[in-house]
Amino acid sequence: MISAHDAHTTHILGPGTVVPLLLIAAVAAVYLVLALQRRREPRGWSIWRTTSFLTGIALLVLAVTPALSPYPVGDFRGHMHQHLLLGMYAPLGLVLGAPITLILRSISPAHGRLIGRVLRSRAAHFLAHPIVALILSVGGLAALYFTPLYAATTTNEALHLLVHAHFLLASYLFAWVIAGPDPAPHRPSVPVRLVVLGVAIAGHAVISQLMYAGLFVQIPVPPNQRQGAGELMYYGGDIAELLLALALLLTWRPDRHHPAPNGPDLHTHRSDMTVPTDPRHRRQSRPLSADIHRTRTSSTRG
Repeated sequence: MISAHDAHTTHILGPGTVVPLLLIAAVAAVYLVLALQRRREPRGWSIWRTTSFLTGIALLVLAVTPALSPYPVGDFRGHMHQHLLLGMYAPLGLVLGAPITLILRSISPAHGRLIGRVLRSRAAHFLAHPIVALILSVGGLAALYFTPLYAATTTNEALHLLVHAHFLLASYLFAWVIAGPDPAPHRPSVPVRLVVLGVAIAGHAVISQLMYAGLFVQIPVPPNQRQGAGELMYYGGDIAELLLALALLLTWRPDRHHPAPNGPDLHTHRSDMTVPTDPRHRRQSRPLSADIHRTRTSSTRG
């Protein structure tokens, strides 16, 4: 009998592989169509953003396609390899592709305002807080490996897919909050986000070291596989998070103008700046709405 996890690492394309591949292909197709449409406009669309997004898509395909796994069927190191691609590297590529910005440039102003209301909602502000994103990301790993949850995913196909979906979405949320170029609810300063990222790096390191030592983890696999997976998580996770830190620093655009006494801080991310462009906006302006307005009216640069 093949376990739920083994079913994803065999070379047979079952529903648990075909359905994710179809969804990934649909997302890639929509992004490409919109990107090509924007490329025909005078403002164009950054080829680097398209490349970044398609790189994320390729990593997702690699993660969910059993035949592309470098490890034998049922090997726990294959699980960790899949986790790194699905939950760390692919989300970073997708986030840097700025899909929300692409959508905002492709829809009507009325629909853009609807997205703005969603991003300004209390739920969005809560989820987009770096601490919440950190807990969802690192806390999910702890819940998977320090409880019987991992053993349950090996026998329950639906639970296994749900855990994969959580890691993908939680990691996308974390990358978006920390370094995403897309509009978002008000972000803390860059130093604060770097501290949160540092905590995430430390959390991943602790979990991977405990996994290697076999302490507190509930992973019913041979010791050599557990230790190999711990090494993959330790070194592969560090590289992914350093790339995220680099993305944060490269996308940071401090405000070079002298702020008014109550103006934006010089260390504010470009997506947090409030720059009213219409006199009607001066009395009441919001960082996010200004960012969405700028997304639709200013040039897009790579």
